[in-house]
Amino acid sequence: MSKVAGLLLAAGSSSRMGTPKQLLGAGGRSLLSRSLEQTLRSDLSRVALVLGFKAKEIRENLIEDLKHPKVLVVENPNHAQGISTSIIAGLSAVEGTHDHVVIILADMPHVTSSLINLLIDRTMNSRLPLGAIVSKNRRSHPVIIGRRFYEELHHLEGDTGARELFVTYADQVCLVEPQEDYEDLDIDTPEDYLEFKKSLDRITS
Repeated sequence: MSKVAGLLLAAGSSSRMGTPKQLLGAGGRSLLSRSLEQTLRSDLSRVALVLGFKAKEIRENLIEDLKHPKVLVVENPNHAQGISTSIIAGLSAVEGTHDHVVIILADMPHVTSSLINLLIDRTMNSRLPLGAIVSKNRRSHPVIIGRRFYEELHHLEGDTGARELFVTYADQVCLVEPQEDYEDLDIDTPEDYLEFKKSLDRITS
């Protein structure tokens, strides 16, 4: 099996939240620490953690997590120009050694190691160059991208991510249905965070 790296994107400025969402509490740890833990527990052989906004403060919050041998911290000085710059920064750090990358958004707290492993396994077995988790009958995150499309990722611009790649090459995408209940909640606003905390309460009650 080709080696697969994760790009855990956590460089944004959290403008709609009003405070760095990477540092928000999530069941006794920060939101980013929770996402990083699940990513590191997966079968990914390397995890490029892409930081940008308040990178120093976030690093200090992750002192223990960053000791893991899989972690590679990548700082994106151009994070204000959109998520495309974080994808490019993370990809540049691993493309020489890994034939596939899984893009994971750090503000999607319900992404688990088992979900990442399922995406990798199903996509690899399909022999298709692209893969994506399906939620609510639509393509969602995380996604996996093969080396064939690395050059196109390097030409991304702005805040649109790799969405157009999956639209243009829809016939090359392995769509993966989760084997577990999966809520693809993306925490962008205080309301989103409140919904997430309620879901944590339901799990622990």
